[in-house]
Amino acid sequence: MNKFTFTYPTKVYYGEGIASEALRQELPKAGKTVMLAYGGGSLKKSGVYDELKSLLAQAGKEVVDFSGIMPNPTYAKVQEGAKLAKERHVDFILAAGGGSVIDCCKVISVQAMTEEDIWNMEYQSGKFPAAGIPMGAVVTASGAFDTLSHAMETYLGNSDADNVSDDVALAVMRNTVVNMRRLLENINDMQARGNLMWDSAMAENGILKVGRLTDFQAHQIEHQLGAYTDCSHGQGLAVIHPVYYRHILKDAPEKFARFAKEVFEKDTAGEGVEALASFIKECGLPTRMNQLKSKVEITPDVLRQVADTCNIIKCNPRELNREEIYEILCECL
Repeated sequence: MNKFTFTYPTKVYYGEGIASEALRQELPKAGKTVMLAYGGGSLKKSGVYDELKSLLAQAGKEVVDFSGIMPNPTYAKVQEGAKLAKERHVDFILAAGGGSVIDCCKVISVQAMTEEDIWNMEYQSGKFPAAGIPMGAVVTASGAFDTLSHAMETYLGNSDADNVSDDVALAVMRNTVVNMRRLLENINDMQARGNLMWDSAMAENGILKVGRLTDFQAHQIEHQLGAYTDCSHGQGLAVIHPVYYRHILKDAPEKFARFAKEVFEKDTAGEGVEALASFIKECGLPTRMNQLKSKVEITPDVLRQVADTCNIIKCNPRELNREEIYEILCECL
């Protein structure tokens, strides 16, 4: 493993019904005005919104609602939230939802603390503000396929022999597959849901990535696809991964063979990739671009733009060029 320093200062409360205990512990530390940020109507339909509002009221907080955070949150939505946070002098941001809501709020928290445009700061000045409005999150959804994707892409990066991160990544993949199948049988299986939540934390909190280079080429392709369309991040990854892996299968045969055996109980590397493709179908996830329900028609011209502008990772099993990325995308149509 390479040299590294690892810090994970986030405090995690885990378990069914834990939100009330967590907020009772943490809200007294926050300021008076709390922005409650969320996506669509599911938070209200589930009763979580009313529960959070009640807990905030009990804590004596003034609540500022910020709703409508969409999948693949836009720059405009971030600026809308930052403007509201400034106008209402928000002291604390409580993000309630999945990855889109939480990630949007992270950017809102720092944009609200500076008059400079953070896009220009990072991409023109090469700096990013470290200070932000304190925030917490009530995680109501786990993007299970995104969890699997993170673990796969970490595993397929560069690592030395007997690397503990590989062992843990494979365990997270295997456990994610097992619990996704449990939910297919019983959507109300709370133990499986809890397991997937912790799988998500383990896949994305940085532990798997320390001391190594990672392969996140599929993510880079999908992020750019999301920039040109409004497709779901996890669903886009489900379409891209099997095609991408067929392209790089011969560039990491030992890793793909181990993946096949330990995650899907298959004998060969190729069988493992096809097992992944079958699992995606089993879960009812899209397998072609025309199944992504994008409001923007995904045409070869759109895919050309995606291929020409996405980041190219230098440390994956094999560095791709833009023509091969375009070929991969077209094979997904």
